Amino acid sequence: MKTGGNAILRRALVRNRVRLGLGTVLVCVHQVAETLVPIAIGVIVDRAVATGDTSALVAWMCALALLFLVLTAAWRFGARFIVLAMQSEGHKLRMEVAHRILDPRGVRTDLRAGELLSVSSTDADRSAFVADLAPRAASALTAAIGSAVALLLIDVPLGLAVLIGTPVILGLLQRAAPLITRRATDQQTAVARASAMATDLVSGLRPLRGIGAEEAASQRYRSASRDALDATLHTARSSAAFTGVSMTVSALLAVGIAGFAGWFALEGRITVGELITVVGLSQFFIEPLGVLAGLPGSLALTRASADRVALVLDAEPLLPAGSGLIPDGSELSLSGVTYRSLTALDLRVESGELLGVVAYRPQDAEALAALLSGQVSPEHYDGEVTVGGVRLSDADLRHARRTVLVEPHNGDLFSGTVASNVTAGRPDAPQGEVQAALRASAAVDVVDAHPDGLEHEVTDRGSSLSGGQRQRVALARALMRRSPVLVLHDPTTAVDAVTEHMIAGGIADLRHSDSVGSGQTTVLVTSSPALLSVTQRVVVLGEGTVVAEGTHAQLAAEDAQYRRAVLR
Repeated sequence: MKTGGNAILRRALVRNRVRLGLGTVLVCVHQVAETLVPIAIGVIVDRAVATGDTSALVAWMCALALLFLVLTAAWRFGARFIVLAMQSEGHKLRMEVAHRILDPRGVRTDLRAGELLSVSSTDADRSAFVADLAPRAASALTAAIGSAVALLLIDVPLGLAVLIGTPVILGLLQRAAPLITRRATDQQTAVARASAMATDLVSGLRPLRGIGAEEAASQRYRSASRDALDATLHTARSSAAFTGVSMTVSALLAVGIAGFAGWFALEGRITVGELITVVGLSQFFIEPLGVLAGLPGSLALTRASADRVALVLDAEPLLPAGSGLIPDGSELSLSGVTYRSLTALDLRVESGELLGVVAYRPQDAEALAALLSGQVSPEHYDGEVTVGGVRLSDADLRHARRTVLVEPHNGDLFSGTVASNVTAGRPDAPQGEVQAALRASAAVDVVDAHPDGLEHEVTDRGSSLSGGQRQRVALARALMRRSPVLVLHDPTTAVDAVTEHMIAGGIADLRHSDSVGSGQTTVLVTSSPALLSVTQRVVVLGEGTVVAEGTHAQLAAEDAQYRRAVLR
C-alpha cells in the first residue's frame, strides 16, 4: 500500500495519539499558566501595591507561587509524554525501513546502500519530529489566543492587533515553505549520495590501493562531499533567512503592541497594572508567535525526510510472492533461460551431484550465480528455473532460500567473532559440525592463527582479516548451512594452491562422501583445476550457452580451449 510523506506524518500522529494527547494538553496548560503570569503581576500592582493592601499582596503572591508550580509541573510531565512519543515513533520508523530493506523479496529502489542507511537513520528520526511539532503548534496557538483574549479584555484594539496580525504573518510566511521543502530534499539527497560513496570507498579500499586509484577515488568523494556541503549551506541560508524574517516580524508586532499600550497608559485608557500586563504579554508573545512563524520551515524539513522514508516504504518488492509451493528434492534445472549474457541456456543438475561449471566469459558466471540466488525477478529473464520440481518464482520464499544457497566469491563478513560468522545460519549447531565445516574450508587455519581462536574479533566486512581468511570463513559459513543445493562461485580465488586442494577435498568429503548420502547437490562455478578435479561432471559455458560437458579429465585431454582456460 502506498503511503507517501504526508501519510507517514499523519500515521505518526495517530499511532501516538494517547501520549501526544496527554502531552499536548499539559503543555497547553503550561502556556496558559505562562500567559497568566504577567496578568497576575499586573493585578498585584493594581490591587495590592497601588492600594497598600498587605493581606491582598500575600494572597496574590501565594496565587502567583501556585501558578509557577502548575506551569513547571505541566511542562515537565507534558514534555516527557512528547519526547516518549517522538522517540517511540523514531524507533518504529527505523524498524519499518530496516524491515523493508531486509525483506527477503528485496526492494525495488535506485537508492544505494549509503542512501538507504541515511533514510533508515537520519530521515526516520526527522520524520518522527512531527510528534514534537504538533504539540508545539498547539501550545503556541494556545499562548497566542490567551494573550489576544487578555489584551481584548484590557483594550479591544490591542487584542484585535494580535488576532488579525498573527494569521496575516503566518499566511505570508507559509508561502516560503515549498521552497524550503525543495531545498531540504535536495540537501538530504546530496548528503545521502556522499554517504553512499563513502561506504563504497571504505568497502573497496584494498582494491583501490592495489591499483593505485586512491587519489581518483578521493577526488570523486571530495566532489560529492562538496555538492552535499553546497546543498546544506543553501538550505541553511534559506532556513536562516526564513527564521530571521519571522522572528523580526514577530518582534515588531510585539514592540508595536507595547508601544501603543504605553501611549494608552499616558492617556489614562489603561491602568499601570494593565500597562505592566500588556508589556509582559507582548514580551511573552514573541516566543509563541516565533514558534508559529517557524513552523512552516520546520514542517518542510520534516516533510522532506518523510518523503524519503516513503521512497523505501512504498517501493515495490523485487520478487513475486509465489504460490507457496515447497521444493521436493535438490535437483536443479534451467530450461531455455535467457538472462544478461546467458542465451537459451539448458542445464540440469541431478540430486546429489557435484557439478563443475566453467564459464569462458566472467559475465556468464556472474549471471548464472545471480539467477540461481533467487534474487532476480522472473520478469527480468526468459525461460524456467526449477528446484526440486518447483519453479523458483512459484516456490515459497523461505523454503526456496533454505533449499538453495549461493555463496558469491566476494561474500562479506559481519562484525562479531569468527564463531558468530561461521554459525550465522545455524547458531545452535553442534561443535562437531562447526569443526567439520572449518576443516573442509581450511578455515581452521584462521582459527589457529589467533590466540582467541573462534572468539577472535572480526570487524565490519571482515576488514581485520586477510582476503584469503575472509574467503575461507565465508565458505565455512556456507558449508555450515547444509543447504540441499549449494552454489559456490569462485570460492578459492584468494588462497594458495595447497590450500585450494585441501578445500576441494574438504567440500567433496563434507557434502558428497558415502556417509553423507546423495541428497546434497553442489555446483562449483569456477575455473580452478583443483576444484574441478573433484567434481563428477563439468559443464562449459561459452557465449552464454552450454558448449561442452564431460569429466574434468576428459575435457582437459580433448578440448584445447578448456585446457587454456583451466590448466594454469
